[in-house]
Amino acid sequence: MKKLIKYTIASALAITLGSCTDNFETINSNPHEITDAQLKQQNYHIGASFAPMFLNVFNVTPAWNYQLQQGLMGDVFSGYMTAPTPFAGNVNNQTYALVDGWNGFPWADAYTSVMPFALEIKTILDEEQNPESETYRFIANIIKVAAMHRVSDIYGPIRYTKYDAIATTGIYDSQEVAYTAFFNDLTTAIDGLESFAASGDKKFSLFDMSTFAGDLGKWRTFANSLRLRLAMRIVNVNPELAKTQGELALASNAGFLEVENMVVNTGFAHPISVISGSWGDVRMGAEMEAILTGFNDGRIDKYFAPATDANLNGVYKGVRMGIEIEAKTQYGAHSAVGAVIDGETIQWMSAAEVFFLRAEAALRGWANAGTAQANYENGVTASFSQHGVSGISSYLADDTSTPADFVDALNAANNIEYASEVKIAYNAAGSNEEQLEQIITQKWIGMFPDGQEAWSEFRRTGYPRIFPVVVNNSGGEIDTNIQVRRINFVDSEVNTNGANVTTAVGYLNGPDTGGTRLWWDVSGSNF
Repeated sequence: MKKLIKYTIASALAITLGSCTDNFETINSNPHEITDAQLKQQNYHIGASFAPMFLNVFNVTPAWNYQLQQGLMGDVFSGYMTAPTPFAGNVNNQTYALVDGWNGFPWADAYTSVMPFALEIKTILDEEQNPESETYRFIANIIKVAAMHRVSDIYGPIRYTKYDAIATTGIYDSQEVAYTAFFNDLTTAIDGLESFAASGDKKFSLFDMSTFAGDLGKWRTFANSLRLRLAMRIVNVNPELAKTQGELALASNAGFLEVENMVVNTGFAHPISVISGSWGDVRMGAEMEAILTGFNDGRIDKYFAPATDANLNGVYKGVRMGIEIEAKTQYGAHSAVGAVIDGETIQWMSAAEVFFLRAEAALRGWANAGTAQANYENGVTASFSQHGVSGISSYLADDTSTPADFVDALNAANNIEYASEVKIAYNAAGSNEEQLEQIITQKWIGMFPDGQEAWSEFRRTGYPRIFPVVVNNSGGEIDTNIQVRRINFVDSEVNTNGANVTTAVGYLNGPDTGGTRLWWDVSGSNF
């Protein structure tokens, strides 16, 4: 509650200070109120803009907003979770009838609670021209990239590089231009924060909602880890740029997340705990059941709860996405999400994910990446350690277990074989594709519950194997086997920014539908 009050007051102060004129302040000054000068002493006039950004990379409250920002998109498209609720008569995102009224929320959250506040910080810093305050610009740009690459990975083209003046704010960048800007912003931040970090500058600690607590060295590490994530994202469409940016990250003295994860203290219950626990609107995905049970993976106890349906005898049971569902009661007693989402934090990035990124970098021959196997095993170990799971040695040595076939507890028509014999023990003698499937499968497990990032990696690599839907209500716009690739541009943009949306559609590789691949989403082999 204290964080909510602070957030509300800070936002109100930011709006009030931005709207007052000099004359109005002179006439109406109140000796008992906080003055501009007092706010500026500790840079609250800048720092007040960070709270809404922290709370909307992943929207944390209300829970229904998160459900529409991520829960009924990336979380279900990735195979992590499935809604047992037949929203809109089962004609919804899960059956590929993309719901425009839902799918505008990632866009709205970004353009009401991230981009405007990043711009406010930039505007103040540009006006004040105080070199000692530049740390705020660098942090704001890191958060902005963390938020906006996710938005771009949903829709494709976004408004980013020209979002700094009324005349140009509606202009879209192609995804290629946006990603180039992401790299530039991250590199500038990593380099720019170096001297501040070396000096022990702690001024950002007043506004830092992450567990980094204002440690600028850790922010450099996160930014560098994020740079490696984005470099790998584009490896199939622009391998030269990917390698350049990846090797910059691998050579940087900023380092990588290795022990500490990037976690934000939100002050609110994790929205999935509400969606799954209070509402019963999400359950274990079929792919999660297939992989975790097939691997005898101890993380299943942390990620999910045993099914409460008496007929299932306390096993972990998932639900396949895109099937016929008549009522929530059918599959509602299947496995809910477990203790992994307890508490008032949201994870933006894990050390485990970064080890898997480094494993793929090694597989691709990038300099300073180490070996694929060592990074792979370090990634699995980091994930086990993060969740307090034992048995890592025997798990990594398991060269026989494979994902299980999925059996629907209620309808055999939904049964499906898992389309791979991928194993746990690293096979350094396997083909590049075989090794990559191992890396991405474990990365997918380790990133839970961030379904947006998992969906992006599935689209990029084809791994792990996500089951196709049984019911496809897309009217032919989304291929059942190729699966959903993006979300179409939002109604608010089409209705108010139509000319620029038309230009943005031209940046796509096809029509403005869920079946069109993004720029970095290239079909065929990964090598």
